[in-house]
Amino acid sequence: MFMGKLMTQAGLLAGKHVTWMPSYGAEVRGGTAYSMTKVSDAEIASPIVTEPDILVVMNQPSLLKYEGAVKSGGIIILNRSLISETVNRKDVRVVKVPMTEIALKLGNGRYANMVALGALLNKSKLFPMRTLVSALVTMMKGKENLVMMNKKALEKGFKVGS
Repeated sequence: MFMGKLMTQAGLLAGKHVTWMPSYGAEVRGGTAYSMTKVSDAEIASPIVTEPDILVVMNQPSLLKYEGAVKSGGIIILNRSLISETVNRKDVRVVKVPMTEIALKLGNGRYANMVALGALLNKSKLFPMRTLVSALVTMMKGKENLVMMNKKALEKGFKVGS
């Protein structure tokens, strides 16, 4: 959820139109919880994402559930550390990043989402890294001690996602 919210903040800082719609529910504890984030140069009519251009998949159940929704020609960025299945589609680009492994090497598996976001930024070119880092600083006011590690995770993900 934080990943989607951070992208939304970065989109605002970049002067783009954005929407963010989290889905909390029975699935939030270890299942396929998700958020839909739209970042656009044009006005956005609806926050609902039916055919995402990019899908970031953190775990196996999410891959199985959402793989088919990605637009043909889109990108699936998956957590190679936790997903052993292969993507069955040939009409999408797949980027495999060992998100959890990298996050653990940085000291905390919870940074996996920032590794994922770094890879997404590399593949999407939605905005410059400095914009994402500015959004991170804004969103983590009062938690400055966490900003540097999250920034490192973003940068590692960007590098590995290339």
